Amino acid sequence: MSNSPVKEIEADTSRIIGKLQGKESGPTVLFFGGIHGNERSGVQALEHVFSEVEKLDIEIRGTVYGIRGNIPALQEQKRFLYSDLNRMWTQKGINGIQSKNQEERHDEERELAQIYGLLKKILESKPPPYYFIDFHTTSSQTLPFITINDAMINRKFARLFPVPVILGIEEYLEGPLLSYINEKGYVTIGFESGQHFEEESVANSIAFTWLTMMITGAMDPNQEVDKKTFCEQLRSSAQGNRNFYEVIHRHKITAQDKFEMILGAQSFEHLDKGTKFARHNGEVISAEKDTILFMPLYQDQGEEGFFLIRKIPKLALRLSAFLRHIRFDNFLTLLPGVNRISEKSESLMVNLKVARFFSKPFFHLLGYRERVVDSTHMMLYNRERAAKNSMYEKTSWYR
Repeated sequence: MSNSPVKEIEADTSRIIGKLQGKESGPTVLFFGGIHGNERSGVQALEHVFSEVEKLDIEIRGTVYGIRGNIPALQEQKRFLYSDLNRMWTQKGINGIQSKNQEERHDEERELAQIYGLLKKILESKPPPYYFIDFHTTSSQTLPFITINDAMINRKFARLFPVPVILGIEEYLEGPLLSYINEKGYVTIGFESGQHFEEESVANSIAFTWLTMMITGAMDPNQEVDKKTFCEQLRSSAQGNRNFYEVIHRHKITAQDKFEMILGAQSFEHLDKGTKFARHNGEVISAEKDTILFMPLYQDQGEEGFFLIRKIPKLALRLSAFLRHIRFDNFLTLLPGVNRISEKSESLMVNLKVARFFSKPFFHLLGYRERVVDSTHMMLYNRERAAKNSMYEKTSWYR
């Protein structure tokens, strides 16, 4: 690994940004940058940190990887070229790509196949515990924030960082990389560091990288790498916001739609009922009630015009943790209209005609998120039952 200054992304086509191999045993930590090609901050941050580790001769435990995502899109500085690489990670999609010849695959399919092969190799050759961190930025101004699939191991890990945490986005998106990995039971964290191309976004990603390596035990704090400094960087950028939020609405758009925000609004901005804030195919969109705007779209590519979120009360978080601890969901199949798909399955099938009096928030408390909805049935998937808690029980942050 070179100690030279950070390279321009366009000039580097290597998948591995860096690999830090410690002499002592420890965690296996994987950082991803540039899964979306117009989001450069994560790659730049990882290049910087890996260079600093070598320059400062910092001792590492375990193995830490920095991985480039969509290399062709990074070179073009576009979100994607043919298909969004962060919406392709389903087992069906992966199987379909594997069935194709190399010549039949488009750019993102080739990228997925290479990353999939790399992940498989690492999981087979490196010991647990495993941590997966995916860096992103947004087209709008925003506080830095974490997105997680709603399992308690993810909550426990995410709350160690001084930024807001968003739950439930997996209910609205199909095929993100981290959702696929999280279904295997590992700790996965998405970190949105700020707006595209802002220097603060790079600084936030640098801080998040150092803190992750310290929290996971991959390295110890030292005089050159001060944990308090990086905590303060994130705390200041997040304006002291450490709340948990839940996604309650996704406004979906297609490439054929004409969509625009009309306020210049930013993530975490409160909207009063009646506020006009977007146009979709000429029709004005207004807030139906007081709400909080999340990730409004200010770029050409993307399938989500905006999301809406709400703050989760601390009491609800504590109740949710307690109910999951006592495995209250074991009693769900005693309720009318609720059946487990199979004896060991993480999924429930809910007959809406029979169980219509149960709301989604009730199932959310227990870790169930909606996966499929039709006119009569709703399928819910539980991350908690898939979580490999025993893998992390001996870590300092889990205890």
